[in-house]
Amino acid sequence: MEISTLAIYHCLAFVWYFFVTYSITHLRAEERPSEVFLYGGQWKYLTVLNLVLQAVFYGVSFLADVLRLIKKLRCAKCLISSRDLLFSVLAFPVSTFVSISFWTLYTYNRELVYPKSLDGVIPLWLNHAMHTAVLPFALLEILALPHRYPAKKKGLILLGFVAFLYISWVLWIYSVTGEWVYPLFALFSPFGLAAFFAGSLAIIISFYNFGEFLNRMIWGKSEFCL
Repeated sequence: MEISTLAIYHCLAFVWYFFVTYSITHLRAEERPSEVFLYGGQWKYLTVLNLVLQAVFYGVSFLADVLRLIKKLRCAKCLISSRDLLFSVLAFPVSTFVSISFWTLYTYNRELVYPKSLDGVIPLWLNHAMHTAVLPFALLEILALPHRYPAKKKGLILLGFVAFLYISWVLWIYSVTGEWVYPLFALFSPFGLAAFFAGSLAIIISFYNFGEFLNRMIWGKSEFCL
């Protein structure tokens, strides 16, 4: 894509994710089921955290495009490095994991991840914005322009560290409230839960590798030029 087209696309994507994040975080208090919005509020859900992540990523991407348009290449180069790191390590694997894991579990037993009580609170369009649209957005980003991936070891360490932080957040919430973020977790023994977390990490790592594979297949090993 031309830089100006990329700038428009990234700006629209940023506005979209900002709007979706605003919409989910500003549900009227009287409409919120008490069992869902306890300690940690919406910020305990990976889906909502992913919305913030995507908004940050597209915001950084838009700023990088603008700096390239006005020929501030030194600043643009720094932002492009941050953009590529965000996309490769977090934005693509997390959004892919959120979409595929949610709809897989929803199809199996929706009560494990998205209780029916939420249907009267969260509009259908917002559900799809959070759990469906994130995947085509991620794929479109790969098609739109190449991204530099970090060294494999560095990328996996960063991804593993972020996964560890989220798992720690989930366990902390349970220790404080005695309630799991997702009803699914209550079905597991401690060993089973550890195995589930390990399996989820393995899946998200596979999505990281898949994103790198797609990027290489589409763009080869060519460097992104300013």
